[in-house]
Parts: sequence; C-alpha cells; structure tokens
Amino acid sequence: MVLTMSAVLPLIQPVHHEALWWEPMSDGRLHCYLCPRHCHIGEGQTGFCFIRKNEAGRLVQLGYGRPAALQIDPIEKKPLNHFYPGTRVFSIGTAGCNMGCFFCQNWDISKARADQKQAADLSPEQVVDVAERYGTPHIAFTYNEPTIWAEYAIDIAKAAHARGLNTVMVSNGYITREAFFAVYRHIDAANIDLKAFTEKFYSKITLTHLEPVLAVLRWLRHETDVWFEITNLIIPTLNDADEELKQLCGWVLQNLGDDVPLHFTAFHPDFKLQDKPRTPPETLDRARSLAMQMGLKFVYEGNIYSEGANTVCPGCRQVIVRRSWHDVLQMNVSAGKCRSCGTAIAGRF
Repeated sequence: MVLTMSAVLPLIQPVHHEALWWEPMSDGRLHCYLCPRHCHIGEGQTGFCFIRKNEAGRLVQLGYGRPAALQIDPIEKKPLNHFYPGTRVFSIGTAGCNMGCFFCQNWDISKARADQKQAADLSPEQVVDVAERYGTPHIAFTYNEPTIWAEYAIDIAKAAHARGLNTVMVSNGYITREAFFAVYRHIDAANIDLKAFTEKFYSKITLTHLEPVLAVLRWLRHETDVWFEITNLIIPTLNDADEELKQLCGWVLQNLGDDVPLHFTAFHPDFKLQDKPRTPPETLDRARSLAMQMGLKFVYEGNIYSEGANTVCPGCRQVIVRRSWHDVLQMNVSAGKCRSCGTAIAGRF
C-alpha cells in the first residue's frame, strides 16, 4: 500500500536539523564520521550522501522530518522472515545514500539530493501517528540508506518504543563504530545487505569497502540484542561464483552462527548496470542448496516465486511457514517453536 505525500501532510522545503557525529577541521571543513567514508565537507557543500551539509561551520542533516517515500509493506518485503511473520510494517525513507551501487533499484531517491524530491513534513511523533493510524506494529527505516538520516531514525524509534511499536533498520551496514551503538540501541530488527564477498566488487561496483560491513554484522551478533537477517543480491558474472558463495556462507557460519537467516535474491537490470541479465532461478536454487549443505539452517530465495521462500524446521524438516512471494499462507510456529516437533526457531514470533 503506497501512501501519497498529500495524504499525510503538506509538502515542505528542506529542514536544516543539526547533525551528530562530526567535528570541525583546522581548514574550515567539517569531518563527518557517521560512516566509513569520513567525508571532509567544505562550506556550502554536502557529503557523498547529499543530505549532510556544512552550513556556516555546522553540519546539518537535510533529511530530518522529510520522508520522500512512505508505504505499508509486509514485513517479509524487508526481507525479514523471522520477525513476526505475516505482520505489516510502515516503511519510510528519505533521499540520498552513502554507497554508490551501480545496480541500485531505488536510485530515483538514493541518488537524489534532499531538495530534489518532494517530501512530507513529518515529525517523529507524527510518523508514529501514521503508523498507528494504519494499524502497523512496526516502523521500518528503508528505501534509501537510513544510516545517513540516523538522527531522524533515532527520534522516530524513541517515539515508537514509547507507544509499543517495533523498529526495523534495512541497511547496507556502512556505519562507524562511533555511531553504530547510538543508532542500534533503538532498533529491534535489521536486514543488512551483504552485497558481495569480495573487496573488488565493493570497491568497483558500490564505491565502498567490504570489511566495515562485516564488522557491523559481528557487532550485531555479539554486542547487541537486535534480531537481524542478511540479504545477498546475486548478480550474474559479478558475485555468483560458487567459490564466492562458499566463502560468504563459511564466514557467516564461523562469525555469526548457523541460525542467522540468509536471503539470496534475484537481480534485475537497473540504473547503471543494464548490461547484466536477470538472475536465473537456478542460480538462487544452487546458492540456497550450497548454503544449507554447509550448515546454515534458514536460507531463502527472494524476488522470485519459489519454494525457497518457505521456512523449514531444522528439526523435523517440515515447512513451518509457507509463503507465496511476500504473503504468509500457513504458519506452524507457536511461541517460537515448531508445532510438529517442538524445535525452537530462531527469531521473534
């Protein structure tokens, strides 16, 4: 369910909200250390993300209170298959991004400046009001990269928790340790997009680096209580080799454990990557089979209709959540356990 901006509140001009995670430099520029880009921003300029700007020697956040995308989604669309399956989530995004992915499928907002997109005037409390109006128990920060508007996300999350709603971060995982805990202490669930498992892919295709994302995954697992799942978009010839998939799965097993859900999703040509074909379903089938053979318990296929959307009990091997695309058709989980054999299922149910 897509919400039009006019259905929420009138459109406004950019709001200049003072940012966090920055310091002045001796040459007059500002050092933003929210993400590993560590932008040095001159007067009147923005960082790589387009929405963190140096105005008269202070860093302002142009996305605060200015959502450019609003929608009611199934929680499975994030994708989160082990976080209250079958429920709905109020999804919100702004403009800009701190990665430069050639294959971005939300490029119309992620590559836009804050003043280039129509936006609603929504305070954090008003975001929660809208979520409650539509009866959604969760709010997701998504569509573009929510790390770059973390100040807004934190204030929304505080208001949401005060009224009993959950918060979800759908992120590329590109955030510094200095900012990570300040953000994720207010987050209940996350999906982290692990775009590939080679530095070459990250540096050439996303204009970033792999290791900071791996660090965030380790922090989530070992230093927070945030429920999280991982998505890997498989792009033919770029990150679909068996050896890379094995390395990715092996790293997850060794560093995160066997119960972190992993979603292999299908690519379609978009933005600057129009020369690659759609991901064949057989590639997702192969990746899922490989991951499960290596020992991962919960592996999914996304962006296609597939039996790989179902959750299978690792104990009795019965389907315990049956899905069609993002729709839950059957649920055989009670109090976090398989109703057939009693095996505990990792997640929030």
